[in-house]
Amino acid sequence: MKRLLKIVGVLAAVLVVAFFVLRTPDTDPVEMRAKYGAAPSQFVELPNGAKVHLRDEGPRDAPAIILLHGSNSDLHTWQPWVDGLKADYRVIRFDQPGHGLTGAIPGGDYSIPTYVETIDEVADALGLERFILGGNSMGGGHTLHYALAHPERVQAMILVDASGPPRMQSADKDEGGNIGFTIAPTPVLNQLMKHITPRSVVEQSLSQSVSNQAIVTSQAVDRYWELLRYPGNREATIFRFSQDYEPLTEAQLSGLAMPALILWGEEDRLIPLSAGQWLNEKLPDAEFHALKGIGHLPMEEAPEDSLAALRGWLVEGGFTKTTGN
Repeated sequence: MKRLLKIVGVLAAVLVVAFFVLRTPDTDPVEMRAKYGAAPSQFVELPNGAKVHLRDEGPRDAPAIILLHGSNSDLHTWQPWVDGLKADYRVIRFDQPGHGLTGAIPGGDYSIPTYVETIDEVADALGLERFILGGNSMGGGHTLHYALAHPERVQAMILVDASGPPRMQSADKDEGGNIGFTIAPTPVLNQLMKHITPRSVVEQSLSQSVSNQAIVTSQAVDRYWELLRYPGNREATIFRFSQDYEPLTEAQLSGLAMPALILWGEEDRLIPLSAGQWLNEKLPDAEFHALKGIGHLPMEEAPEDSLAALRGWLVEGGFTKTTGN
């Protein structure tokens, strides 16, 4: 018995030492704001006390476009599009609750209604009555949910490899999954993720999400890794992935009459092309573009092609600075 207790004690000591060696603590908010929150960033306080990190660029009399990033991403993912749009459009992007420099919010509720409410309150804070709303992945799902809740405010939608459709099997039979999206919903492992989040796991997750590996730079990996560890963001990730996925229905989408641009990477292994095709079939006024050789982040992987499709659609739809609508 003494020998057994001794072995157990040694193992416990090893685990404790391993925990402190491998532990990746939260990043420092002051340091992160200095690094990722410089001009033109601003922090807007919402009625619930949340302080949202956002960037609002372009002419104030131009059509407004709000862009929503995907899960575990941040507003910087839209930089290529902002660079190509801000001369002619008012482009707004913000770190959604539990992401980026917005971080934890009062109450700790990261359900879809919270994200819908946040979009509404950000628009109110910026004095926007109507606007074009777009999003990638999770942000695309939030775009659809917001349009369902507030169709009178949404002039048009931009859906980039969006969540929301029923789960569909990827056509890529050799896909290996995504390590980050596997850990997040897994009990025990996700609790460890609160304290142990190796940079290598973040790098692997980003690499598995895209086809154009040129965007998986050290700078990009550092940003994802550091902002995931911004206070409250890991806990928010676990909250979101613990929720049951409830896909939108054909009946819900049939009521969304506003124009919709659907952009999709043909090689997306997270949300396959078939999901985008489903949205195209169910939305009443949709235009669909599939991008060859591109994965889950077309705005970063193929900024020129995706932006050209977007600008063409905006002009054809009459969303220009001279017309406004």
